[in-house]
Amino acid sequence: MKKIITSAVLLGTAASAQAADLPRKAPVYKAPVAQVYDWTGFYIGANAGVGFGRSATNVVSQIGDNETQRLGGLGALGGGQIGYNRQFNNLLGFNNVVLGVEADIQGTGFNDDRSCGSGDCATIGFLYHQKLDWFGTVRGRVGLATGPVLSYFTGGFAYGNVKTALTSFNTPAESATFSDTRTGWTIGSGVEAALGGNWTGKIEYLYLDLGTQSGTSIGNAYTFGSDIREHIFRVGVNYRIGGNSAYTTGPTANWAGLYIGGNAGGATALNRSTLSLPNIAPPSPLQKFNLSPDGFIGGAQIGYNFQAGNLVYGVEADFQGSSLRDDKNCLLSCPNAGQFVTFDQKLQWFGTVRGRAGYALGSSLFYVTGGLAYGNVKTRVQETLAAIVSIDTTFDRTKTGYVVGGGIESPLDFLGLLGPNWTTKTEYLFIDLGRATDTYTLGPGEHSFSTKVQEHVFRTGLNYHFNSPVVAKY
Repeated sequence: MKKIITSAVLLGTAASAQAADLPRKAPVYKAPVAQVYDWTGFYIGANAGVGFGRSATNVVSQIGDNETQRLGGLGALGGGQIGYNRQFNNLLGFNNVVLGVEADIQGTGFNDDRSCGSGDCATIGFLYHQKLDWFGTVRGRVGLATGPVLSYFTGGFAYGNVKTALTSFNTPAESATFSDTRTGWTIGSGVEAALGGNWTGKIEYLYLDLGTQSGTSIGNAYTFGSDIREHIFRVGVNYRIGGNSAYTTGPTANWAGLYIGGNAGGATALNRSTLSLPNIAPPSPLQKFNLSPDGFIGGAQIGYNFQAGNLVYGVEADFQGSSLRDDKNCLLSCPNAGQFVTFDQKLQWFGTVRGRAGYALGSSLFYVTGGLAYGNVKTRVQETLAAIVSIDTTFDRTKTGYVVGGGIESPLDFLGLLGPNWTTKTEYLFIDLGRATDTYTLGPGEHSFSTKVQEHVFRTGLNYHFNSPVVAKY
């Protein structure tokens, strides 16, 4: 959790960098333009996005078997928000500080109905089914504005309906269901920018902690506990009630040309995995579970933009170092001296080569992006068979796949210290590196481990443009 919170704090790079007076000269405009924009007032809006659970779940049987894995299902979400901002031109020595409060309510499709525990996914043990039907938050917001662009942190109260069912493979099947409206907290950050008139658009990440759901299940045979943790990535639009509907975004910035930059942020995976164990009766039992590495990322990018009026298109390549890791899963009879398997999965680095297509509104660029992704996935598997035979093996794969995402880029004025060629961006990327399958021999049979690698990246970055953007072409 500390990793995710810290990755949200990294967005403060963009927020802090914009803690300056309204610029005398717009950094990337055709010509100097006064950035007159006041964020004060009420607003309402709507949002949509994706998210998933990363809920560490522990089940202990009556005989002491202790199994740990992560439950979570990737799904869509959508809802609405209402809030109020107040902008201060001089607060504790800082200009253009924005304080506010926001409440939202969301419907979700988060659903994990494939993971199984304490046996295999066919004849023994049980099947998990965990879902988050809806959630809501009531949060404070604190940000720093550079004219029509607001970078902010947010955090506060969270609540949501969590339902977890455990259904045995016995005949007849037994089941236990835990369902309640849970409360907890949330933290995150984002960027919001003016679209013209009373409208603004935003991109945002939230981390939700809804506590621990627990109980005794399936004829008192198991003690169950699940730490409910959710990751939310969403975009939205807001309409400012009573705002300056006459506001226009001003002349379009010149984005054409070469740029280089650096970035930092956080990432989390939800890698659906399987393990075939033919040494256990019944033959070829199949484990289904999730590996969920998370951590920091950081790297550099280079790109080139073309521009035709408000339309901006180009190409960008980046390379990232990563600390993503998950070493908490232990299946079957942990920690008894019987059959058990542990995993340690890492994403050590990755890169992308992407096209970008966007629409420039005044000083801001709203864009979507997609293309090729590649990265290194390393998984260590340690298995003990009947406390007699054991193996410790590592699979190291460089995989290719695809990436899609989007973001907001805008001028950067760092206390007047940087020149007009600097911009800052905040973006979300979804990376799919496909499925990797490896085998190893233990005892009389060949075991098969398979994992589908899918990463969710939320990062902020700085770009330096070589195009002398104050001079207009359009």
